[in-house]
Amino acid sequence: MALRTPLSRACLRTKISPATSVLSQWRRGNATVAPPVTQDATGSKGPTAMVFMNMGGPSTTDEVGTFLSRLFADADLIPLGRLQNYIGPLIARRRTPKIIKQYADIGGGSPIRKWSEHQAAEMCKILDKTSPETAPHKPYVAFRYADPLTEHMYQRLLEDGFGGGKGGRAVAFTQYPQYSCSTTGSSLNELWKWRQRLEGKRATGEVDPSGSIQWSVIDRWPTHSGLVEAFAQNIEAKLAEYPEDRRDNVILLFSAHSLPMSVVNRGDPYPAEVAATVWAVMQRLGMKNQYRLVWQSQVGPQPWLGAQTSDTVKNLMKKGNTDMVLIPIAFTSDHIETLYELDKEVIGEDAEGHEGVKRVESLNGSPVFINALADLAKVHLHSGVACSPQMLLRCPGCVSERCLEQKKFFAKQDQRLEAV
Repeated sequence: MALRTPLSRACLRTKISPATSVLSQWRRGNATVAPPVTQDATGSKGPTAMVFMNMGGPSTTDEVGTFLSRLFADADLIPLGRLQNYIGPLIARRRTPKIIKQYADIGGGSPIRKWSEHQAAEMCKILDKTSPETAPHKPYVAFRYADPLTEHMYQRLLEDGFGGGKGGRAVAFTQYPQYSCSTTGSSLNELWKWRQRLEGKRATGEVDPSGSIQWSVIDRWPTHSGLVEAFAQNIEAKLAEYPEDRRDNVILLFSAHSLPMSVVNRGDPYPAEVAATVWAVMQRLGMKNQYRLVWQSQVGPQPWLGAQTSDTVKNLMKKGNTDMVLIPIAFTSDHIETLYELDKEVIGEDAEGHEGVKRVESLNGSPVFINALADLAKVHLHSGVACSPQMLLRCPGCVSERCLEQKKFFAKQDQRLEAV
């Protein structure tokens, strides 16, 4: 969510990369609703619900206002202090007209839902073959600020025969490879909240907790070999577009969504984990090119993690460096941050459309990436572990009671997994 103007005049920037051959086969708009699943276990430990968690995005311009209202109401993502409930809606209303125009410029809506549903469904097909004991694997998507919301996903789980006294296994699979309290943490807080509300006394242990959904979490995967390979292959494909005599001199700019410095200074692990992904990708590429990790989508006048992507591109061009490749290293599919912010603002405006400034294709439907997701899920399902030890460590400066209770809940899920 890019922002180069003061908070009171801010306008969300979301970008979408050029349409790919796969994406062109799909129409923008509401995604097709998948048929209901049932508790038709074919494996000894199935079925298993695989829930992809992400920020989400409006599928149509009509959904932009509601999306922004939810986004600015989330203090985990954009902390606005005690006046959050007043300032958040105000900012959302002021930004809505401009953001509607930005989504119109990228085709009328975000493709993130379609890509998420595609990735989840394809991953589950692979899992049915590679992990038959936990089959069938049923794909779900839970967005934080857009449909399908976490609460709607949870209601669908119950309707499909998970929980509600029937038990069943579900995996919350974050689609943010690098953990941040603002993204994965916020999504897990929301999941925990709706579990407590929708599974009633079973959620608190007052009534047969074995009848509630048994949850585990894939909470981070910044250096998974499949993720690194998928990024590396896309970078190599883009570098191949440059003449051979220029190729090794192309500067690689790994761009990730920025964070407020107040969140960073609290001890959020996101900057370190993004840097770990960048280092792993550069190692795979043989360290042939110069590179930098830069940050995009700053919102408001407060200090944010930098250097900013837009400023970096402009400054490098002033120094005569006109061959640059932008790599969205913290995104697993196209959305407004890639298609509008990087493609139209950074490349189209900051670089003035210079032919030497390009963007790497997003992961989207990459078979390498989808196989990586399946590998991550299989290892997790067979581990008997509810979440990583790192997830249970709170930020040193964290004072959120909701975060504490959410972590306690997932820590207790380990006990249930061992009993299976």
